[in-house]
Amino acid sequence: MHLSRLRPSRQLTDRLAATTVMALGTLSLLILVLIALYIVREAWPAFSELGLSLFKEKWYPSRESYGIMTMIVGTLVSTLLALVFAVPLSIGCALFLSEVAPPPVARMARPIVELLVGTPSVVYGMVGVVFLSPIIADISGQGSGSSVLAAGIVLAVMILPTVTSISEDGLRAVPNSYKEASLALGATWWQTLWRVMLPAARSSIIAAVILGLGRAIGETMAMMMVIGNSPQFPTSIFDSARTLTGNIAAEIGHATGLHSDVLWACGALLFIMVLGLNMLGILLYRGKINFSLRRRSAEGSRAS
Repeated sequence: MHLSRLRPSRQLTDRLAATTVMALGTLSLLILVLIALYIVREAWPAFSELGLSLFKEKWYPSRESYGIMTMIVGTLVSTLLALVFAVPLSIGCALFLSEVAPPPVARMARPIVELLVGTPSVVYGMVGVVFLSPIIADISGQGSGSSVLAAGIVLAVMILPTVTSISEDGLRAVPNSYKEASLALGATWWQTLWRVMLPAARSSIIAAVILGLGRAIGETMAMMMVIGNSPQFPTSIFDSARTLTGNIAAEIGHATGLHSDVLWACGALLFIMVLGLNMLGILLYRGKINFSLRRRSAEGSRAS
């Protein structure tokens, strides 16, 4: 009797919890859609009035010249440079934490890496301005050292924990039978890591890189502090530049009319880029890795 009286209340609790989760998920999606619609509405006058001239080189708002191509190039160059620095280091760190480090060392090192996520971006910018930029100025022999190289190094440190954490999860998801079979066939430990573990976790690592790429594209404060914030094409990694996010932050306070619409257009481009990259990373992480593991398991079953 006691259990029968409790069962309806449990069912009511489960239905209430399911309804609450559904409502919160729908609300989150609705907020995202409303943000996207608002950005498109504010940016549409710039796209309709300027058209393809919006993607020209010259950025002189005082002369009504609103070319954002220099900012697009600055964003892409600094982001790609950050990936060049961050991806090998992140994959190496993920291999160390998942396969090489003793469990006590891994338990101590993992929170240290993840702590980088919670560090404010302005702190990275301060370290870059005070410590990194003077070193780059001494190496290049020009300017203050605020450059694309400084921006790439700072961005690499900022995206390192994201790429490391997701890559480590992918490596841990690889069945132990893969590693045991490789070692049993006579492969060395390094060959097992390089030829078996990394290919098996390929989809997860690609998703981690894509999510890190989205994180780097959307960074603002640290980039404004270390990249030089000059709207020009960088001809070398020691030149200053300006990103799309830095352009918005630097000029939104005094922009009016078409100038403001162009900044909203920059925001729309950033929104599309980051949203697309994050969706691609999530699809790869949640879909392709499971598919690849199932496919390899099926092939192994047929072979046996």
